Amino acid sequence: MSRIGKLPIKVPTNVNIKLENENIYVKGPTGELTQKIPKELSIVFDQDKLKITKLEESRLARQKYGLLRSLIMNMVLGVNKKFEKKLQMIGVGYKALVQGDKLVLNVGFTHQIIFLIPTGMDIIVEGNTNLTIRGANKEIVGLLASKIRATRPPEPYKGKGIKYSDEVILRKAGKSGKK
Repeated sequence: MSRIGKLPIKVPTNVNIKLENENIYVKGPTGELTQKIPKELSIVFDQDKLKITKLEESRLARQKYGLLRSLIMNMVLGVNKKFEKKLQMIGVGYKALVQGDKLVLNVGFTHQIIFLIPTGMDIIVEGNTNLTIRGANKEIVGLLASKIRATRPPEPYKGKGIKYSDEVILRKAGKSGKK
């Protein structure tokens, strides 16, 4: 039995949960999210707790048991308080700018790199080089942050590039001249 799947999910008072057919809808102050419930599992909601149970003992049910619990827990946390990722741009001339629903990056290429900001997401630019990505859906926040980082990953010699704010870049020594 999954150690994660059997744990109940405590639902805050400002979060509303609605179960319909094979979907769960979670609505809170920061947004609304939906998740499809696999046919091998069922959800029981009473008062302020959510419990996931397996309808059958199969390999597929065991695989999805802990996963569904984690996904729903992230939904409850996300609609209550948004998830966030912080990115840092290091390099001469690197800058970011939010224009409407687009993020424009200048990261040393001859052209600008433009990202469309998904609905329900916020990107805050501080000091032209620090980005904060916020949203209710943890998966989309992480995916957008990784796509932005992938445009110019940090390099180990000078440390230039886009990195997560808590990421540590191991620096390498450059070529040493003959003596």
